[in-house]
Amino acid sequence: MLINKYISETGYCSRRETTRRIAAGRITINGKVCVKGDTVQPGDVVLMDGESIPQRNPEAVYILLNKPVGIVCTAAEHVEGNIIQYINYPARIFAVGRLDKASEGLILLTNDGDIVNKMMRSEHNHEKEYIVTVDKPISDSFVQQMSAGVEILNVVTKPCEVKKENEKVFRIILTQGLNLQIRRMCKALGYRVLKLERVRIMNITLDERLKRGEWRHLQKQELELLMSRLNDPGYEG
Repeated sequence: MLINKYISETGYCSRRETTRRIAAGRITINGKVCVKGDTVQPGDVVLMDGESIPQRNPEAVYILLNKPVGIVCTAAEHVEGNIIQYINYPARIFAVGRLDKASEGLILLTNDGDIVNKMMRSEHNHEKEYIVTVDKPISDSFVQQMSAGVEILNVVTKPCEVKKENEKVFRIILTQGLNLQIRRMCKALGYRVLKLERVRIMNITLDERLKRGEWRHLQKQELELLMSRLNDPGYEG
């Protein structure tokens, strides 16, 4: 992120004023005097007149996006089609987990680091539900093997719920998030995924009113239930 934008988002001073302070040599990044066009990366130490810049306490933001195919779940500005530029939200947010570029459906974005940590910890066994279309008819054996666990990435996946929806479509509920897990599981059993859509994360469900590519803020009731489950150490699901 450009230094001017970084500082303006803290609420400390405007981009124009930042430019003046850069010219005066008053800003450093990791101990080096900043010049026009410098960028700030996560973890960088930015000082103004040798002191930390006070951070504005941002209002918590919780967004549900119906992600289309082709959008990449990264905040890296150089990546074409990155999810942050796609949303173009006026505050700094980031995705909770990821959906690969070829997948679509529900993904959450927020500026709340605490909720991200709680949702991403695998031992909490939070449910994520997907509808998957494959390239050939689904057999009973396929459903049984997917449910019991499939060896991928030198591990056997956790048992999960799998239900056949029609000849080539099944529904799966996972409580873990290995890299490209569903695609790898299907490939190991001789199937190829043609379409993969996430429709639920815990209590947050994708509904037909939110068209592909659209986003909305989480509703109060959704957020309250999500928080209560995340804060319950005994809750699984």
